[in-house]
Amino acid sequence: MQPSAETVWRLSTKGLVDLLNAGALEPKPKAVRFYAPSFMYYKTSHYRSSPTHFPTVSVTGTICALNCGHCGGKVLQTMRPAETPGKLFALAVTLKRQGALGCLISGGCTPDGSVPLKPFIPAIEKIKRELSLTVFVHTGTINSATAIALKRAGVDAALIDVIGSDETIKKIGNLNVTAKDYVASLNAMQEAGLKFVPHVIVGLDYGKLKGELDALKIIASAKPSALVIIAFMPIPGTAMAKVKPPQPAEIARVSTTARLMFPRTPLVLGCVRPKGKHRAETDILALKAGVDGIAFPSEEAVNYSEQQGYAVSFSSHCCAQIYVGAAFRTVSK
Repeated sequence: MQPSAETVWRLSTKGLVDLLNAGALEPKPKAVRFYAPSFMYYKTSHYRSSPTHFPTVSVTGTICALNCGHCGGKVLQTMRPAETPGKLFALAVTLKRQGALGCLISGGCTPDGSVPLKPFIPAIEKIKRELSLTVFVHTGTINSATAIALKRAGVDAALIDVIGSDETIKKIGNLNVTAKDYVASLNAMQEAGLKFVPHVIVGLDYGKLKGELDALKIIASAKPSALVIIAFMPIPGTAMAKVKPPQPAEIARVSTTARLMFPRTPLVLGCVRPKGKHRAETDILALKAGVDGIAFPSEEAVNYSEQQGYAVSFSSHCCAQIYVGAAFRTVSK
């Protein structure tokens, strides 16, 4: 018999690791999907990412009003800029010619935590209608009108980071919102019929757990298409560059709790998390916690899954795409 989510959350680190090593949450049947979109270069003995198949695009260029402690706008510098609707469509045409399957449209936030997507919605609708690309969007906080417009434009899925601690929202994110605004955002997307994939950031509060369980409870009030767990990763040049990230076991605590709270929702370990040995340990614990997918998996994780008899597949899509295969979730999980 599996423990409850609340029980897992309160386990000691040793108790949690022992539970995972005992195979209590091992998936049946064993299957995992690995993702390597064009967000970053990825090459292992198993798979190599394409620079064009699924890139990220910023509708604000490198501009963001928040200057969050963990990002400071640095992530925007890795995206392709498209600051006007015309530039966005022209870029999409170029990407299509280069063999793109889709793209993630993102950007910097305004003080209310929203990505200013509204002026770009007609261009997004044109991209869907004329180019047939898969389009995911980072929304930030969102209202009903924008959610409905994105749905009508044909957006495939909306991605949103959900933060459960009001203190963390203000201290790290510099946001003029509260956790209630994330509840309202999820409700807006659900009522609009827009597929949405919430992300929970482990250790956003200076590497410590704070609000992650609350974030999961907020998400549980809705019906997400999939759920992604990511983790704070120090980025050079930011205010939190020297902050230690959460330990792999703490990331596993959130993943395991999420698995128990969302037994039939596709669950993924997302692309943002520490690298090196830390990633290898995090990835293997995530597999033991029963995740259905991992973005940019470590070599060790792929080897482990093959040794354990998992059915393994790779995709160049964004990991949020896992909701398309939601039918593979089984009652036994």
